[in-house]
Amino acid sequence: MSPRPPSARCLALRRRFLLGVWMLAGALLGIRAVELQVTQAAEWQAEADRQHRMQGEVAAPRGSILDRGGVPLALSHETFRVSLAPHELRDPAETRALLASVLGLSEEEAGRVVSSERRWIPLPGRFPPSVREQLRAARGVYVERELRRFHPRGPLARAVLGDVIDGQGAGGVEQAFDEHLQGTPGTETLARDSEGRAIPGETWLLAPSRSGGDVVLTLDWDLQEIAHEALRDAVETTQARGGDLLVTDPRTGEILAMASRSENGAAGLGSINTPYEPGSTLKPFTVAALLNHGKASMGDSVDTGEGRWSSQGRTITDVYPVGTVTLAEALQVSSNVGVAKAAGALAPSEQYEMLRDFGFGVPSGIQLTGETGGTLRHPARWSRQSAASLAIGYEIAVTPIQMAMAYGALANGGVLMEPRMIRELRDSEGEVIRSFEPRGVRRVVSEETAAEVNRALVQAVEEGTGTRAGLASFAVAGKSGTSRAHVSGGGYETGAYYSSFVGYFPAEDPQLVVFVKLDRPQGAYYGGATAAPVTRATMEAILAARRPPLDRHALATIARSQRIVPPPLTSPREPAQRVFTSAEVAPIAPTATFAAHSGPTEPSASQTARSGQPGVEVAVPDVRGLAPRVAARRLHAMGLSVIWEAPGAVSGSTPEVGSLVVPGDTIRLVSGPPGHGPPSPSGSSGDG
Repeated sequence: MSPRPPSARCLALRRRFLLGVWMLAGALLGIRAVELQVTQAAEWQAEADRQHRMQGEVAAPRGSILDRGGVPLALSHETFRVSLAPHELRDPAETRALLASVLGLSEEEAGRVVSSERRWIPLPGRFPPSVREQLRAARGVYVERELRRFHPRGPLARAVLGDVIDGQGAGGVEQAFDEHLQGTPGTETLARDSEGRAIPGETWLLAPSRSGGDVVLTLDWDLQEIAHEALRDAVETTQARGGDLLVTDPRTGEILAMASRSENGAAGLGSINTPYEPGSTLKPFTVAALLNHGKASMGDSVDTGEGRWSSQGRTITDVYPVGTVTLAEALQVSSNVGVAKAAGALAPSEQYEMLRDFGFGVPSGIQLTGETGGTLRHPARWSRQSAASLAIGYEIAVTPIQMAMAYGALANGGVLMEPRMIRELRDSEGEVIRSFEPRGVRRVVSEETAAEVNRALVQAVEEGTGTRAGLASFAVAGKSGTSRAHVSGGGYETGAYYSSFVGYFPAEDPQLVVFVKLDRPQGAYYGGATAAPVTRATMEAILAARRPPLDRHALATIARSQRIVPPPLTSPREPAQRVFTSAEVAPIAPTATFAAHSGPTEPSASQTARSGQPGVEVAVPDVRGLAPRVAARRLHAMGLSVIWEAPGAVSGSTPEVGSLVVPGDTIRLVSGPPGHGPPSPSGSSGDG
């Protein structure tokens, strides 16, 4: 039996249902279309723009680091990277020619790049800003801006300057002033295709970037170069593992040069983060403590016997016996026995507080990160041997910057200055927003005490352990030191020493302090034999520089004046107020023997050949053909002042070769072809 066909009524209902469904679907589609095209139009338009446009950050140029005279030491250098998408090229032949002409690629290399099957090819090297405009319209060629740190003066002060890693300062000034050096990034919008690639030429700058501020250092680039060369030559000559050299201004605390060299030859910041036992260079502060506390005078006698002082099995020795000497003479000849005996008159608190007041045992406050304060134990932790050990520079660890600042206090009349590496901060427009003025930390000793120690240190250079640091034209005050080198885990390394010398000049009105330390020199290792000549060479090179940060008028006045012999360290008509003997000093418990490491040295060549005596005429030497700095050093060794302007080889001098002049007169060096130098009157000049 066949099924009954649907009735007409059922078919009509089905058709009406389907029609209603289609009408409802159409209505819903219409409502959705209105919603998308009217109600949500702005939202979807923004989404489309977001997919086809990308907002990026415009890197800000980092601020510059300048020396005290405005010489740029670190700059942000704008370069560009170029990459290629070969499959996007419209005309490979035209692109090949463009790459060859704009980027300097060879035809073969450019052809290989444009015909490559790779989808993305970064081209090697960095290119100048001019390539951006020349390649902007080339389809498939992408140019990306990059800011790199550039050091136009080379690597000599890199440890002081620091580095920039991933846009952040790392070490040195870059890290200490990272927030100031960083600029404010800008924003830009880039158009991109359906695959997310940037479309060349479709870039809109929304907000420009703003450069970071500049940092002006106290460093003088000429002096930094001199310090670097002097330290390098000293390390190579003595076969030392490394060393440190500092040049500071004792009046302001400014760091004019800072050079450090580690064992592998790399530069570092050993001047602020590597303490060492100073040895005899600490003795002037022991003497200053005795004078300032009224416990002794320079004329008091110290009985050093045969140069050996034993107490309860402990022996302190001198390199050679000096017998009974005044306290001033004990400092001059660096007698361990004499200074250690005299120090027994100090109470532990007096000795400790004086060393602390000179800046030892605490960070100096230099404007760099990573400084250490060294080691100076409180008297509560001293042993019975500590007072004598500290008196001659043991049981204490100091950094070179601490030692340079402490000697600066002796040089400037007794005020410890805060070390200053930064002179000022400038904004992106070059306007000064902050200046760092000299700041005295405290008065450590009286002017009278500083002057008495100063006279003894002049004698130490003239006749004592620092003769190889002497200059012909100016009196130098200074002290040598030699101490045993520590090994990791404690104890001393056999046959290994630190050799050091700290000097300042001119002693009549100190303008510069020069600190030199050599790490484990081979052969001769006494500070007077190794570090003192480096100090002299540094001072001579500074005097020979074209524009050193010195008061030339004051130097010329001193050089022309009669060489003033320092007053006697003791008056022969005044008897010694007291005599230090073994009985007056607290007994010392048994421990290892300490030997003096600063003994007398033979006079330097410049002293034995010194002709710069007042009133004695000398002939102007022939320095033609020499570099100006070399010629100037030779003339300075004769007691003459020098002026030179051009950097070329010396072609003549005024007065001429062979002319008779008096030490203190000024010689003008002429560079270039003979006869083309500027005229200058002969004789003395106020600009030394």
